[in-house]
Amino acid sequence: MSSVEIIQIWVAAFFTLAIFSFLYKDNPFYKLAEHIFAGLSAGYYVGLIWKAVIIQQLWDPMLAGSWWLVIPGILGVLMFARLWPRISWVSRIALAFVMGNTAGIFLITQLHGIVLPQMQSTMLALGGTAGFASALLAIIVVVGVISTLIYFYFSKEHTGVLGVTARVGIWFIMVSFGAHFGYTVMARISLLIGRVYFLADQWLPSFSQLF
Repeated sequence: MSSVEIIQIWVAAFFTLAIFSFLYKDNPFYKLAEHIFAGLSAGYYVGLIWKAVIIQQLWDPMLAGSWWLVIPGILGVLMFARLWPRISWVSRIALAFVMGNTAGIFLITQLHGIVLPQMQSTMLALGGTAGFASALLAIIVVVGVISTLIYFYFSKEHTGVLGVTARVGIWFIMVSFGAHFGYTVMARISLLIGRVYFLADQWLPSFSQLF
């Protein structure tokens, strides 16, 4: 293991332990690691946007003959008008274009990526070669979708059959929330395992290289 690699491991271990120190209480080491991480992230994204967006998607294509890109370039420059209060209203032009364009793209992607596939999942075959397990799953999906939608139907009081169906919808919502929460916890535990493995597998063995 070279000296450069040892230094890299010790720097990574220091910031890892500094972040873990928050488990005890808020302290200067944690704040130092937090501020450095935030600064590095901001600097990284500035460089990424400059290279991947401004240079590759704006400047280089313009030099290649796509001069119409000067229009989105001007809109991007107008964003910086917010730094000067007297002309900050100019940035609203670019902001309105970005919000409208983003809303349109988001609507289409959500429709094709989430809404339509979920609608398709409620139309599974119940007979034929589907099998009992697939048919039962399809029925559960249909019941879950209908009962959840009825729970959010507030035009009529949830009493009688409507109230029972709404309560069933609550159970499906709670199961969904629990699954999402469990997935989040598993992702965080995976990150924790990765950092602990780094400390045990790379940092601790590096002591033998120093002493």
